[in-house]
Parts: sequence; structure tokens; C-alpha cells
Amino acid sequence: MAEETETIDWYSGDNATFGDRLTAAREAQGLSQAELSKRLGVKLKTVQAWENDTSEPRANKLQMVAGVLNVSLRWLITGVGEGGVSEPASVEHLAADARAVLQEMQSLRTEMTDLATRLGRAEKRIRNLVKESL
Repeated sequence: MAEETETIDWYSGDNATFGDRLTAAREAQGLSQAELSKRLGVKLKTVQAWENDTSEPRANKLQMVAGVLNVSLRWLITGVGEGGVSEPASVEHLAADARAVLQEMQSLRTEMTDLATRLGRAEKRIRNLVKESL
């Protein structure tokens, strides 16, 4: 059986989130989350939330993050462009089962992000309804 030679753009928008790219860029620079938070002047919990995709930095901090981590702003946001981080070397050595699990995890993360967005919209609608009824 021939082995697949499909090339994966590991950090593209289809395969990774902003948090994934932030984590990879931080680790490539050899920084801990605490060190990055100190350099950016934000709380450790803020960097953790960014990496966990539970919040996103404002535009001014986003520019600082790209500068501190030596990546392009475009790559950090979309996974496209120069100045990014190369894919992990171990990816090519993963067993087929591990790749399948990784793909499932990425799919679940995307679904969770979509659900979180929908939940936020529903919360906003209910708040507006409550305000209108007062």
C-alpha cells in the first residue's frame, strides 16, 4: 500500500486556530506563557485565554505579539504568509491513527468555536429582550 504524500499546511486557517499559531510561535521563540505575558504587559491568564481560543487580543496587542514573536501579523491571524513557524517535525512520523485523532480534535475545536459564537449571540439577544421588557 502506497503511503500518502499529502502536504499539510499545519498552521493554516483550515488546520489551526489563532491560539495554535500563537502557542507555536511562542514556543519557537523559547518563551513561556509567563514570559510572553510580561513582555506584552498583560496578565498570564490573558495569554492563556488567547492560546486556548477563549479570547483574542485587541489590535494594538496583536501587533505587539507579532513583533515579540517575530512572525508576520498576517500569518498570526490567518496562517498564511511569510514569517510563520514551520510545522512540527514529528507530524510526519505520526501513525495514521494519531493523525485521525488529531483531525477529529481540530474538527471538534472548530465546532466548539462555532457553538461559542452562537451562544454569545443568544446571550446578547436575551439581554436585549430583558432590557426591552423593563
